[in-house]
Amino acid sequence: MIQIESFTFNPFAENTYVLYDETGEAVFIDPGNYERQEHDELISYIEANGLKPVAIINTHAHIDHVLGIAFLKRKYGIPFSLHAIDEPLLKAVKAYAPNYGFAGFDEPEIEHYLEEGQTVTFGNSTLEILHVPGHAPGHVAFVNHEQRFVIGGDVLFRQSIGRTDLPGGDHNTLLRSIRTKLFTLADDYTVYAGHMEPTTIGYEKKYNPFLNS
Repeated sequence: MIQIESFTFNPFAENTYVLYDETGEAVFIDPGNYERQEHDELISYIEANGLKPVAIINTHAHIDHVLGIAFLKRKYGIPFSLHAIDEPLLKAVKAYAPNYGFAGFDEPEIEHYLEEGQTVTFGNSTLEILHVPGHAPGHVAFVNHEQRFVIGGDVLFRQSIGRTDLPGGDHNTLLRSIRTKLFTLADDYTVYAGHMEPTTIGYEKKYNPFLNS
């Protein structure tokens, strides 16, 4: 059974996730750790639970979701995966990171590319990949059907949606992604978003002002 632990990091209050199961194998999703104390918090959690990190997978490549990737790659010797369409976004981060106070940003290498229809496996667990563009062109979500949850990045929030005024964003594309990909899941699926608290598919179908008209 997959355990989900979230950490809120960096000034953007980004949610970094650690997923692991009974084997002890773990994956990092969207590591936003940058400051020393944030690195230490993640390491302490891994060590306290006897986990073995095996991969870093990202929903997308905006700055607040990629700050800790290079550190974790070095620390654990693990590969990093991203959708190929978002690689230009990742490569752009180094140029603008100092403007946001992240002068020490270290651009990570990508070992594998994520694609819709593929799966990510760790231990005895599997995550299905969905391509859900709109907030970022290569944005993906990770779905586990056995436990009925989605790690959704910055696509769908509690009574809100991801912003679309950043490079590569498109409002209509985002709404289409949500309606044709996420809203095809059952109402009881939990959505763990890139910011703020979790929500459910059913709650957002009923109460999200961007989507229930």
